[in-house]
Amino acid sequence: MKPVTVSRQIVTYKDGTLQERSDEIVTEFALTIFLNEEEFATMLCTPEYLKDLVVGFLASEGVIQSFEDVKNILIDDKQGIAYVETYKIQTLNAQFYSKRVITSCCGKSRQSFYFFNDARTAKKVTSQTVFLTPENCFHLMNQMQSMATIFQHTGGVHNAALCDTQEVLLSRMDIGRHNALDKIYGHCLACRVPLNNKVVVFSGRISSEVLLKVAKIGCEVVLSKSAPTELALQIADELGITTVGFIRNQTLSVYTHPMRITAK
Repeated sequence: MKPVTVSRQIVTYKDGTLQERSDEIVTEFALTIFLNEEEFATMLCTPEYLKDLVVGFLASEGVIQSFEDVKNILIDDKQGIAYVETYKIQTLNAQFYSKRVITSCCGKSRQSFYFFNDARTAKKVTSQTVFLTPENCFHLMNQMQSMATIFQHTGGVHNAALCDTQEVLLSRMDIGRHNALDKIYGHCLACRVPLNNKVVVFSGRISSEVLLKVAKIGCEVVLSKSAPTELALQIADELGITTVGFIRNQTLSVYTHPMRITAK
């Protein structure tokens, strides 16, 4: 397995002088998924928790409904290949799945199938079982950030965490923000972690893609230290998800479904 980070000699400019020093750089790893012996997608990711990543990605794309749909999964980390065999062969709208490259950001590679497949897999939240105070939000964000050691060393990854109202239960990082969420989703499916009454805490911008990932996981609330996009908020309004952004310096902004954020 490739390391998550590598050391590289660089030159920095500080206080009027150029200095040579060693710097820690995140690894970008290409993982190609073969689904039932056919090439399905290539993902650019951080090379850890690859099985969780593959399972979460296939579930979020609607290829599998649960981990029980997976007959066999083999990760060849030397070749950068994941071999997946499912009990049911997915043939519906196969043209949306053929040989895609999933980049480490949300670029054009994902736009062609955004809404068609997401409409089948995103869950509308009808429950109101999660209630957070602003102090809960600050605590969960601080806890996630304190665990983000690779980001602290490199500044090159996104971080995501699955939480209850009191603490972080699971955290993952990746160069791709959607990958970090898929790693969480895949772990929960494989280990049968209940996803009701949970919160997603996220380090980056709440884009439409991030919001849809949260919906597919099935969480009522997403917390971020950054901003949401307008399309993300439209989707959150429709799907019943509470979005909270700009959680920093003891302030926050609630953009959708504010009933889950309470003063006490």
